[in-house]
Amino acid sequence: MRFMMIVKASKDSEAGKMPSEELLAAMAKYNDQLMKAGVLVDLSGLQSSTKGARIKFSGGKKTVIDGPFAETKELIAGYWIINVKSKEEAIEWAKRAPNPQGEGQESEIEIRQFFELEDFAPSAAIEQHRELGKKLESKKAS
Repeated sequence: MRFMMIVKASKDSEAGKMPSEELLAAMAKYNDQLMKAGVLVDLSGLQSSTKGARIKFSGGKKTVIDGPFAETKELIAGYWIINVKSKEEAIEWAKRAPNPQGEGQESEIEIRQFFELEDFAPSAAIEQHRELGKKLESKKAS
């Protein structure tokens, strides 16, 4: 089962404040543990919403809204994608993570499970997704 562990943004991350060297070292150690356990699929930090945009779909129209965005608690500062056997295992990995905002600070990691193609009833559309997945895998291998 694939899960995304989502690091929620803070006022500091939205202000573009870089993590401390201590936090970067703790994250590197944690990321190494994920890799050695064979559960790490991908990970990254995200720049502040000032460098982002949203596309709003409403009434058949698409509107571009440039960042920054007001509600910090709704924003994502980074993520890990892990492949584990259960939600409980994903929770255990998230609990081992260093505090994303630094010790003593308030922060949050949200855990969300990915849909897999097997979760959907067979259909022509699902088969198209399956073929696309095969193409992506072969592209990664080359």
